[in-house]
Amino acid sequence: MNLFLLRHGLAVDRSKPGFKKDADRPLTPKGKQRLWRVAEAMEEMELEFDVILTSPFVRSAQTAEIIAEAFEIRKKLATTEHLTPNGNPKLLLEQINQLDPAPKGVLLVGHEPYLSQLIGLLVAGNTNALIDLKKGALCKLEIETLRCGRCATLAWLLSPKQMLLMV
Repeated sequence: MNLFLLRHGLAVDRSKPGFKKDADRPLTPKGKQRLWRVAEAMEEMELEFDVILTSPFVRSAQTAEIIAEAFEIRKKLATTEHLTPNGNPKLLLEQINQLDPAPKGVLLVGHEPYLSQLIGLLVAGNTNALIDLKKGALCKLEIETLRCGRCATLAWLLSPKQMLLMV
């Protein structure tokens, strides 16, 4: 399985009035524009996803919707509480393993530091890896058997700047 992890795009600042909860902060217009270009880069790379799972937080859901629309796979998009900042990686992996048919390509859209910790867990077996996914960054993990612990190989990790150079 190829597991792709995408951090949401640029969002409205926490200090901006009108957003009482962190979960309600949307993408900025610049964030949306950059994500469309990130989606173009992803298409150039000929990536394929059987399913897109996203945090229900507005900025992540908007990010996932842009990718799903660009790839014309809106029906393959689902939200999961297991990708919120306080989500449970073990339950997320169980959810992925329960997908039928078993997917070959899964895109996860979420937040930091959760995504970096998930990468560390799957690649090194712990959450101590010093990885910092910038907003709009994309990581690819190659996995034979998905489980909670060391089971993945880090194929690549692209910053949003690198991705924007592709288009």
